[in-house]
Amino acid sequence: MSVNAHIQSRFGLPTELGKPVEGNETINNILSHRSHRAFNSDMVSQDLLDTLLATAFSAPSKSDLQQACVINIQDKTKQQRIANASSKTEWVADAPVFLVWCGDSRRIRKLADWRRHTFANDHLDAFMNAAVDAGICMQTFIIAAESFGLGCCPVSEIRDHIQLLSDELELPQHVFPVAGLCVGWPRHEPSISMRLPLTTTVSIDTYDDEKLIEEVSDYDIRREKVEKTRPDQQRLVEELGVSPNYGWSENRTRQYSRPARDDFGSYIRAQGFNLS
Repeated sequence: MSVNAHIQSRFGLPTELGKPVEGNETINNILSHRSHRAFNSDMVSQDLLDTLLATAFSAPSKSDLQQACVINIQDKTKQQRIANASSKTEWVADAPVFLVWCGDSRRIRKLADWRRHTFANDHLDAFMNAAVDAGICMQTFIIAAESFGLGCCPVSEIRDHIQLLSDELELPQHVFPVAGLCVGWPRHEPSISMRLPLTTTVSIDTYDDEKLIEEVSDYDIRREKVEKTRPDQQRLVEELGVSPNYGWSENRTRQYSRPARDDFGSYIRAQGFNLS
């Protein structure tokens, strides 16, 4: 497929975008990304996994502080316990590789003590820098893994039971989980998830959401034509009923109409972060 064809498939819109661009394997892989939750039984070799991790930690890092770490869960009993914490994550137990990417502000603090320097940046930015570093490393791993034909799926739901997860990983102060990542050889090829148009997500010079409702309404219709949501698939039907105009915006606003992970802030503070 050409770059233009990949873009049209991803956004579901006719466009000239990408036509003058000569495609390459990297951009084609990213544009055709799918989240994989079902894997075959073939293992990922340790050599390949180590290469992918080396690639991930070659990613950009804020001020070269390198405030990310990853925990490779090789104990299948532990992986099963983490997976069983929620019905939404039971499938995680079958992933050949399960990684937990963490923000790590502990490392620089220990080094400051070693070098006998005051750690003068104990505030919200310390948390954010570590979280962003971990996210960049994880995404770099995904791009590298998919270039070999592996399938990946980030799993934020593991934070639904944050203390259980933290205890399983034995996380010390100033280290916190950002997301899990399941990795393996795909059992099948899922559909591509359509994305919001660039007119919604890209602004010039200043933030602009003047046409948000109009653009998202069109996006909802466009996406439902490709990925029709059956009434039994709608969220919170028992409380909110079946919507005749269900779509991405209805699904995601219903999701955020109920509290989730409201203990995360207190957990992060308990991990030693000053969020002021």
